[in-house]
Amino acid sequence: MTRLAIDPVTRVGGPLRVDLDVQGGVVRDAWVAATMFRGVERTLIGRDPRDAWLMAQRICGSCNGVHGLASVRAVERALGITIPANARLVRNLVAGAQLVTGHVTGFYRRQLPDWVDIVAAVEADPTAASELARSIGDSPAASVAYFRRVRERLAALVDSGQPGIFAPSLGGNGSRLTPAAALVLGAHSLEALEWRRTMTRLQTFLGGKSPHPQTLVVGGMALTPPWGGPARATGEHPRRPQTSAPAALSERGLHVIQMLIDGARDFVDQVYLPDVLYLADAHRGAAELGRGLGNLLAFGDFPEDDSDEPRLLLPRGRLMDGDLTTIDAVEEAGIAESAAHAHYDAAADLVHPSDGRTEPRYQGPPPPVATLEGVTRYSWAKAPRYWDDPMETGPAARMAVAYAAGGPAGSVIARTLTNLGLAPDALGTTIGRIVARAIEAKLVVDRLEGWLTEIRTNLASGDLAFVDISAWDPSRWPAEVEGWSLGESPGGALGHWLRIRDRRIAAYQVIDGSTWNLSPRDGRGRRGALEEALVGTPVPDPATPIEVLRAVHAFDPCPACAVQ
Repeated sequence: MTRLAIDPVTRVGGPLRVDLDVQGGVVRDAWVAATMFRGVERTLIGRDPRDAWLMAQRICGSCNGVHGLASVRAVERALGITIPANARLVRNLVAGAQLVTGHVTGFYRRQLPDWVDIVAAVEADPTAASELARSIGDSPAASVAYFRRVRERLAALVDSGQPGIFAPSLGGNGSRLTPAAALVLGAHSLEALEWRRTMTRLQTFLGGKSPHPQTLVVGGMALTPPWGGPARATGEHPRRPQTSAPAALSERGLHVIQMLIDGARDFVDQVYLPDVLYLADAHRGAAELGRGLGNLLAFGDFPEDDSDEPRLLLPRGRLMDGDLTTIDAVEEAGIAESAAHAHYDAAADLVHPSDGRTEPRYQGPPPPVATLEGVTRYSWAKAPRYWDDPMETGPAARMAVAYAAGGPAGSVIARTLTNLGLAPDALGTTIGRIVARAIEAKLVVDRLEGWLTEIRTNLASGDLAFVDISAWDPSRWPAEVEGWSLGESPGGALGHWLRIRDRRIAAYQVIDGSTWNLSPRDGRGRRGALEEALVGTPVPDPATPIEVLRAVHAFDPCPACAVQ
C-alpha cells in the first residue's frame, strides 16, 4: 500500500490537494481538498443587491463573468424583473464568447501538457509535422518553415531551464503521440495564446473589459444604442467625430464583432476541435479511465426566448446511474449542501442553499501524512447533493444531457463519438470530458452569429431597449424577498441564492460546478465526482502519477469557484 499526496495540484484555478491510497498500482481511495478559504458570500451581506454582481463575479477571473451573470439573474428573479430581448442576446454573446475562450484555454494550457512530450516535439521533423497538420485540420499556418520556427522556439524554452507548462517532467509518460504530433499540438498551444487576445477583444466590445465585464446591470445591459438610431451607419455622434474604437452597437461595431466571431469559429473548426479529436483517437484505448459517478447534472444555459421557462441552447436535465436514455427534470428545491467534511460550523445534514450559512471553523492543517483518511474536515469546499445524490457537472454532463435530448446538438455529439469509436457513456471518462468541451465549444461558437443577427434585426426595427430599470426604486421593494438563479459556468452547474431584507442582502450562497465536482465526502461518507473518478486509476509509478493528473485536469477544476 502506498500513500500518495499531490499538493498543490498545478494548472488548476486555485489551491488543490489530492490524496490517494494506492494498492497494487491502482488507486483504491481518494480525497480531494480545496485548501483555501474565500469568504465572498460573507462580504456580500449588508450590500445593496444591485451591486452584488460586481463583487460576486470576483469569485473567479478565469471563469470570466459567469458569477456576475448568475448574480444579476438571482436579483432579477427576486424583484420580478424581466429583461429586454436585446439584453438577453448580448448576455448570450458575452457569456458564449467567454465559454469558448475558457474551453480552448483549458485544453492548451491545462490539459495538453499531460499528453505532449515537449522533448519529442523538439526532435520532430518539421516536414512530417506540416503533413500531419494538413491531414487533421485546416490550419493555414502549416508550412514546413512555420513548424521549423516553432521547433526552434520550443527548443529555446527547454534550453532556458524555464519551460513553464512545457516542462518535460510528465508529459511524455504514457504519451501515444508521435514527435510530429507533439510539435503540431505544441505549435497550436502557442497559437492559442494569440487567439485568446483576439477573443478578449470580442468580450470587451460588449462587456467593457475582460476579465470581469462591466456592462452587466440588474435589469439588462448598460449599453448605449448607436448615436441617431440604427439609420446612422457609422454610429458617430453628429458633433463628435469617431476617433477611437467604434461603438459596439453601431453598424461598424457590429461588423467588427462579426469578424471576431468568424475568427473564433475558424480556430475552433480548424485547430481546436481537430486537435482534441486527434488526441482522443490516439488514446482511444484509455477511454475507460476516469469513469466516475454516472450521475450527471446540467442546469442548462443560453436562453433562446423571453418566456418564463425559455428554451435553452444547452438543455437542463439530470441523468442517473449511467443511463443516457431517460432525462429527469431538475428542480431548484432538490439542491442542498452538506458540510460534514468541510471546514465550517454547520451540521452534517443537507441544507438547502436558501438556509445555508458560511461560518468557517478551521481545525488546523491536515496531518503531515500522504492521505487525509480519517480526517473529519479536510476541505473548504462543501458537498452539494441533488435529492441527496452526488452528481458530476460540467461539459460532459451538459453534452450527455444534450445527447439524450436529441435534436441538432444531439446529432453532432452522436456523430463525433461514433467517428471516435466511443460509446455515449464514454463522455463520463477522462478522454470523454476533454472531447465534450470541444464539442460544446463548437456548438456555442456556431450560435454566436445567430445571436448577433437577432440583435441587428431588432436594431433595424427600432428596438433599442437594453435595460429595464422599472424596479430600481428600493422604496417599491417588498420588505423581504428571496431570489435564485440556475445556469452554467465552464466548470458546470452554477447556482446563486440570496435573501433581500430591508433593501439589503441578508443572506447569499453560491454553488459552482467545481463545488459539485470537487465535493468532499458528505454526511453519509459518499465521495464527490472527482474523488469517485480517481478510484481505479492506474499508478504504476508513484513518482509519475500521470493518469491521476490527466483525470484531475480533464475536469478543469476551479477551487476558487468551488469555495466562496
